Amino acid sequence: MMKRLLPAPILSLGLLFLWLLLSQSLSPGTLLLGAILAVVLPIFAKSLRPTPVRVRRPLVALRLLGQVLGDMLRSNRAVVMALLRKRDREMQSGFIEVPLELRDPNALAVLAMIVSATPGTAWGEIAFDRSRLLVHVLEMGDPEAFVGHIKMHYERPLMEIFE
Repeated sequence: MMKRLLPAPILSLGLLFLWLLLSQSLSPGTLLLGAILAVVLPIFAKSLRPTPVRVRRPLVALRLLGQVLGDMLRSNRAVVMALLRKRDREMQSGFIEVPLELRDPNALAVLAMIVSATPGTAWGEIAFDRSRLLVHVLEMGDPEAFVGHIKMHYERPLMEIFE
């Protein structure tokens, strides 16, 4: 019964919290509208989720989180240093194609967030058959090392977690 009313209880709580935070009011009307939105939006968004999320290895997920946070810090530093030290014509940015073994849509969504949240990289495009990912990189460096890093540090753990 509760699952039908709230298909995603955590999402509903998050939406209500965000609504209250943005409206900066606890008036009865604001609370009521926030509660309605927190219940209705996840019901409408339920069909957008490709498959139910099942985290198979939570400890691997925690290790992946640590890896991503560390990579984000290192990337922030590298981007700042590159911007401070190099001129536009010295920057070697471009696209790198990453072959993928990962097929789970939820894992691919997490990979998209990781790649896009890491400074200096942006998710460009995924092949229709999900076999290749195109990533824009601010500083090209060694493309093979970049592909190896994505596969070893992100794709493999995501496969363990979701597949």
